[in-house]
Amino acid sequence: MTKDSKPHHLGHRQRLRERYVKGGIHSLNNYEVIELLLTYVNSQRDVKPLAKELLNRFGGIRGLFDTQMESLIEVKGIGKQTAILFKLARDLVELYLREKLILKQTIRCPDDIIDYLHISIGSLKDEKFITLFLNSRNEIVASEIVSEGTVNNTVVYPRKVFENALKHKATAMILVHNHPSGNLKVSDDDITLTRSLMNTAEILGIVIHDHLIVTNNSYVSLSQKGLL
Repeated sequence: MTKDSKPHHLGHRQRLRERYVKGGIHSLNNYEVIELLLTYVNSQRDVKPLAKELLNRFGGIRGLFDTQMESLIEVKGIGKQTAILFKLARDLVELYLREKLILKQTIRCPDDIIDYLHISIGSLKDEKFITLFLNSRNEIVASEIVSEGTVNNTVVYPRKVFENALKHKATAMILVHNHPSGNLKVSDDDITLTRSLMNTAEILGIVIHDHLIVTNNSYVSLSQKGLL
């Protein structure tokens, strides 16, 4: 390489950007998508090997973006700035899905919202309980985090649930919490809590359509199982 020549990978990354602009995300292989992202925090280095290593190490795109920042930083070649970029990219997807969901989408079944739930709480390491609030047309008008807990437990305060319901003038709700263990078994506590909330909701004229338990790749509906 002469003094004035550029490393071959700099021309490669320019061609990669052009392919993306012309053909979109589906014109690239998965490792090329990650490679393209990495070019924005590595201005000179050839990042193709690192992109392939990340996908192999974390089991693909989803595993990579669901990985905690601390685990990413342990990879040679990944610093804090790069780990923040990956977290930001994932969180932007969550915000996009949340906004798309809440902009007056009519909910007919759990499948209408499950993609958002998988990415927002399905892969979390601790339990989180959220409530989706609906209007009389079954359109989601808001979502609220009711409580956050440990890896296998969270405490839900009914007062907070219904304060939020009244604040959003909701006529219906969908309850959601995650199981970080990946186990979708419905516990007695899940059923007891749901029925207690339903009793209070009935007094207030609010319908609880369902209680969903989600993991990073599946879910169970208490309504569909006949447990409501």
